[in-house]
Amino acid sequence: MRTIEIRIVNTSDNPLPEYATNGSSGMDIRAYLTAPIGLKPMERTLVPTGLFIELTESYEAQIRPRSGLAIKQGITCLNSPGTIDADYRGEIKVILINLSEEEQIINSGDRIAQMIIQKVEKVKWVNSDSLNSTERAGGGFGHTGK
Repeated sequence: MRTIEIRIVNTSDNPLPEYATNGSSGMDIRAYLTAPIGLKPMERTLVPTGLFIELTESYEAQIRPRSGLAIKQGITCLNSPGTIDADYRGEIKVILINLSEEEQIINSGDRIAQMIIQKVEKVKWVNSDSLNSTERAGGGFGHTGK
């Protein structure tokens, strides 16, 4: 697996994003709060992380939910996966929503999402009057059955 270097500024007192295991694809990122957030059922909020990154051109960072947070507390990310473009230099913030039936508390330092770094390819559109046919053609949205 190839490793790339990415510049990061961490204004929080949390550790840098890190892989939980050698086989992990995503790095856990943590909330950076001055006070806990009480998130009521179906309420959403923008959670700061204190992290700023400088991605290499042709890469993006994707912000995705943490499965443990989703199953245990009903908290997930909206706009998922969220995309951080290579030219963005602002603070990484995560949109969280509480899908449980009880208020959930988010504390500073809580692992709230995971970040995955992906290579991005640029496309050049080629205008055409037709497309090659396939067996599937225009079938979609459950066209193959249950």
